[in-house]
Formats: sequence, structure tokens, C-alpha cells
Amino acid sequence: MGADPLNCVWLDTREDRTDRVVLTAFEDHWNKERGPRLEKVIFRNDISPAEALDLVCTTEGQIDLVTEVAPADAEKVQNSEYAKLEVIDSMRILLGLINRGAEDAPLHDKRARKALNLAVDRARLVSEAFNGYAHQSAGVIPAYAGGYPGNEPYPHDPGEAKRLLQEAGWPEGRPLRLATTTSTEGVARMLEGDLRESLGIDVEVMVVPDEGLLAAQHALVEKVMALPFDVLLHAWIDLSADAPPAFMHHYLYSEGGPFRTGPPVAEFDRLMGQFAKETDAERQSALSAEIDRFVYDEVLSLFLVAPQALYAVNKNVNFVAHATTLELAETYVTEEHWSRKNGS
Repeated sequence: MGADPLNCVWLDTREDRTDRVVLTAFEDHWNKERGPRLEKVIFRNDISPAEALDLVCTTEGQIDLVTEVAPADAEKVQNSEYAKLEVIDSMRILLGLINRGAEDAPLHDKRARKALNLAVDRARLVSEAFNGYAHQSAGVIPAYAGGYPGNEPYPHDPGEAKRLLQEAGWPEGRPLRLATTTSTEGVARMLEGDLRESLGIDVEVMVVPDEGLLAAQHALVEKVMALPFDVLLHAWIDLSADAPPAFMHHYLYSEGGPFRTGPPVAEFDRLMGQFAKETDAERQSALSAEIDRFVYDEVLSLFLVAPQALYAVNKNVNFVAHATTLELAETYVTEEHWSRKNGS
């Protein structure tokens, strides 16, 4: 691991999950300007997220950084004595995978897919489900990422949504089947109301239990059985803010994409082929925009929101966050940090 700013010096691989992972500074790292600026980092796996959040907010010397803070807990961090809230525009999205291969519903028809998008009140979703810590989506690429084509989120237009769904031939009495994991059930319940009221049809919410999640993922990826849903809420990430199609669009829509929920789309695969061969950064960005515009125009998903990443950080830690991954090379502590005052 000598190529990284911080080296792993303690990791017990004999256990399913160790109670801690210890990283120490690699002083000979090639990029001296970037870091490391910390002598040691300890990842603790022996406490729950709720306990960690309480410790960073109410004490010093136990926890300095908590990742994946829920929007509902943001105010607790902001009002705490010892912690501050860091909000990052991250490369993550929440969308609905539309089953374009459904045999008894016209989701192969772009009008039906557009109807779903027009049925959703994204502004309310951002405000109520995410406490304001999200951006409305207009495609897959967030507005702050490279290759964003300038799309506007589909408006909330219940009248047009209902008209388009009827025009596409939605079967009378056929409910819309909305699947979700437990982690996004709250969002699903809010969407359930939007879709039912806007479209004038019944909506069935199918919650995949945690113990059944692995089997459900295999069924989606392997594509050997008919999918039991019309729309599946799906949270996804990107590993690069510069070329989102390489990871986000490829996984979601390509012929070999594990999360593709419908027949391959020839024009999309053609554009991705061009993107894969392109080495010029400017042209690659233009192709990213073209790909995302195509996905938006063809309404290949139910585009929802781009959630922000929330961190609870000790007030004497200068945390340098990134849009894609958690990195600590540039993070440092001030003179007032407990470790310096205690001579640690």
C-alpha cells in the first residue's frame, strides 16, 4: 500500500469485520503537497452510526468524523457543542429503474415513462424527504458535474402525466408496482402518493427486506427471470466527476450493464462506444452531455434527486471532502484539537 498517503498497519482479516482499521502516515508519499497531514487515522467499526453521531456531537477525544449523516440528523449536528456539519455536492443519485420489458404494462412506450416523471413533485421530495439536502435531477449527471448538458428537471404536471399515461394505453385496473429497499422506503411512500394522485391509478409498494436484498440484486443483474416491479428505487454513485458515463450510465443502460431494466438501446450503445474510444477531454465532455441528453429525452429512468453527502466533523478538524470518495490525505487538525492539547 506504499503508493497511498496513508498506510494500513493494522487489519485483522481473520474476522468478518474487525473492530477497527488503523492507518498511519506514509511519509515518503510522492505527492507532498497533497499530504498526508495526519499522523494516524482509526476507523472504528465497534459502535453503531447512532452512537458515533452522539459521540462526535457531545464529546471530544472519541470520534472526530462521522460519514453518511442522515438529513433528519443535520440539525442535531448544527446545534451541537463539538461538531459542525459539512455538506458536499457528491456524485450520487437516486432514481427509479423503469422496467421497459414489462409484459402487461406499456413502459416500453416513452409516453408512459414521461408520465411517471411528470407525476413526481421533486421540489417537495427535496424539501420533505431530504430536508433540503439534495438537488432535483434532470437526467443522470448532476448539474455540478462534468458533462452536464443543461437539462431542466421534468416539471410536476399531473394533468399532462395522466393524459400521457392514458394515451400510452395503461391497462384499466392495473396498479403500478414500485419496489424499494428498506433504506429508501420513506422516499417510496412519498412517491406512492404523488404517482397515485397524479396518474389516477393504484400504486403497490414492494419493500425488499434486508435479508432478501442479495437475492434480489442477483435477479436484477443476471436477467434470467422477469422482473417483478415496474419501477425500482435505486441509489447509485460515480467514481469520477469528470466522465460520469464511464460508470453511471454504463451500469444503468448499457447492453452489458448490470442494472439495465429493459432491452438494450442501440443508439445509447453507439454513443457509449464513441465515448469509450475518445481520449480528448473536451470531446469526452461533449459526448457525456450528448449521452445524458439522450437518456433524458428517451426518459429511460424516473429521474429523482442527487442527494448531498453530509458529514459530522469535530470543529477543530479541517476536513477536505471530495465529490466521489472519502479521502483524508488533505484533512488536518488545528492547534485546538484535543489530540494536540493532550499531547497525543
